Amino acid sequence: HLEALLNLTGCPAPFPGGGAARARRWSVEYRNRLIREEVTSLESVRDLGALEQLMLALPERVGSPLSRNALREDLQLNHQTVSRWLDIFERLYAIFRLPPFGAPRLRAVKQEQKHYHYDWSLVPEEGARFENLVASHLLKWVHHQFDTEGRELELRYFRDVDGREVDFIVVERRRPVLMVEAKLTSSGVSQSLRYMKARFPKVDAYQVHLRGADARVTDEAIRLWPAARFLATL
Repeated sequence: HLEALLNLTGCPAPFPGGGAARARRWSVEYRNRLIREEVTSLESVRDLGALEQLMLALPERVGSPLSRNALREDLQLNHQTVSRWLDIFERLYAIFRLPPFGAPRLRAVKQEQKHYHYDWSLVPEEGARFENLVASHLLKWVHHQFDTEGRELELRYFRDVDGREVDFIVVERRRPVLMVEAKLTSSGVSQSLRYMKARFPKVDAYQVHLRGADARVTDEAIRLWPAARFLATL
């Protein structure tokens, strides 16, 4: 079921059992409705074509820091317009953005955000799509923890000036409480996750993989788990 979830998203119209063709039709219809009805109900947009081009440009950038300057240059828009439209997409639950986790001693980046789609079937590259799926489940868990336990958790990511990166850091009161790296296969342990685990040894650290049955704990106490097993705990 996880492979189907990866390709069809968790939205009720295409999943479960809807098939790839139905999922693609639903995704296109959803995008058109979002742009031509929902966005225009919030703001007067003169160039719907440019707005749609921005929406189409975002999925290829999932998993990497989101550069507004690069979007501005590629689409020939001004910085203010790009920023305003991204804010609207977030308010309409088309995307969500993660800030970096920036402990000073880690030389972490401060400003660069990453973004993900609620409809992750839009993401063309499989590794980034799987990362998006994990991000969506972690975000749901963070919200559930607040609703049921009152815990004020934040979903973030880690990246430092030397290029080390961990996909997801869950933070509570500015301290990490969970670290997660998403991989397609179980081969090899992320050096960046090892780096973070060494600096926060009491924090649970998981490297989850889409394919493979490997389930073990490394000498550094990093859990290598199949994604289905990990997601079932959230």
